Amino acid sequence: MKLFVPRDAAALAVGADEVAAALAATLPEATIVRTGSRGMFELEPLVEVAGADGLRRGFARISAEDVPGLVPALRAEAPHPKAVGIVDEIPFLRRQTRLTFARCGLVDPLSSSDYAAHGGWRGLARARALGPAGVVDAVSRSGLRGRGGAGFPAGIKWNTVREAVSDRKYVVCNADEGDSGTFADRMLMEGDPFLLIEGMAIAALAVGASSGFVYVRSEYPHAIRTLRAAIEEARGAGMLEGFDLQVRVGAGAYVCGEETALLESLEGKRGQVRAKPPLPALQGLFGRPTLVNNVLTLAAVPFILAEGPQAYADFGMGRSRGTMPIQLAGDIRNGGLFETAFGVTLGELVDDIGGGTLSGRPVRAVQVGGPLGAYFPRALFDTPFDYEAFTEAGGLIGHGGVVVFNDTVDMAAMARFAMAFCAAESCGKCTPCRLGAVRGAEVLDRIIAGDRVTANLALLEDLCETMQLGSLCALGGFTPYPVRSAVRHFPGDFDRGLEAAAE
Repeated sequence: MKLFVPRDAAALAVGADEVAAALAATLPEATIVRTGSRGMFELEPLVEVAGADGLRRGFARISAEDVPGLVPALRAEAPHPKAVGIVDEIPFLRRQTRLTFARCGLVDPLSSSDYAAHGGWRGLARARALGPAGVVDAVSRSGLRGRGGAGFPAGIKWNTVREAVSDRKYVVCNADEGDSGTFADRMLMEGDPFLLIEGMAIAALAVGASSGFVYVRSEYPHAIRTLRAAIEEARGAGMLEGFDLQVRVGAGAYVCGEETALLESLEGKRGQVRAKPPLPALQGLFGRPTLVNNVLTLAAVPFILAEGPQAYADFGMGRSRGTMPIQLAGDIRNGGLFETAFGVTLGELVDDIGGGTLSGRPVRAVQVGGPLGAYFPRALFDTPFDYEAFTEAGGLIGHGGVVVFNDTVDMAAMARFAMAFCAAESCGKCTPCRLGAVRGAEVLDRIIAGDRVTANLALLEDLCETMQLGSLCALGGFTPYPVRSAVRHFPGDFDRGLEAAAE
């Protein structure tokens, strides 16, 4: 009997280790594989058993106390009330287009041979056959754009580093996943780390880098351990010849998600934003040409090389090609990771795929793109999940986090939170961010208190414009997104101070 129990942090939080221990004690003859998560968090801990037909059948929300009664069902001798049937047929999973997360939850994350048996390392082999120019051309033709924020074309960045002349180049993976409601990077590093390693090895070959670093936030201890062990396994399997890959742990500063602040931190300095130019692609880590991409960007590359750029470009809409691992969080019934091609609407994600709110209350607002993303009201739920469509609607996709709020949310308080968050996380390098966010929280306090609301709203708009146009990086530059969208779409929440003052 072969059983699969996730070791993903989300599953551990609800007792997966205890379930695995109980299964090992009760069924000593069984082989228990600790996998990543399938991303259906409302079903965790999800125990799977491999059938004679090769299909896995699942049992959801299992506790250690459930294990003795679960044994007959695992042996296919009796039904069980927590059975969910064939896991691949669960609607939430069946509706997805999994390219990046195809193996997550299926493979042993620390077995290079298991990874290879499920199609791994094919992209790297193809890259070695194509050579640097061919690899960059494939990435360019796939239409892959950066999955961490602005959606910059990956091929352009890769080619810039490839053509740069230097005695040393670096590849840096930004795994400082700090956005609220996001967990895709963590899931992949814990559940399919060889995919990221393969993507980085391909990138190094393409740009001529001999060294690479994965910069992981300290709040991800399970991912750090898994990734380090997987790197040693890959090195032993001969997959990293000529490429020195290491993990570096950040101290938890949100601003280190910005690539130049991340590079400063990697160099052992305080995590502060650098002025650009020069671009990191030309003068990055230790002043050398450096390719900086986030986890999801690099993890998309092995599929592109293995299956061909057109196979990737066939998915998506407009200039947004391929798939996006969307993370559903907040007050939502079916929270978890949903990978799909660009083009699904926000309403489909929240109401249909996400199942609406867990609380049963009406959805009032959805924030997409982390704590600096815009708030979308229900009136904009027909917006396609696409870089250009979101930009036109005054928002941004960012890292693909979708956080749902019900009708009890106070949007004036959420706008103030954005300013306070920016003030707390600012690196202090530029005045618009360092002081603007503090003044923004103060202005919002006056608005909420009913003090000269109209005049202060005008002042708030001026302040947002200054921050957006004058900040050195996206921390100060994007803070206006949640503030302006809250004022624009939920004006009544900012007029309550007027009503209180009138009373």
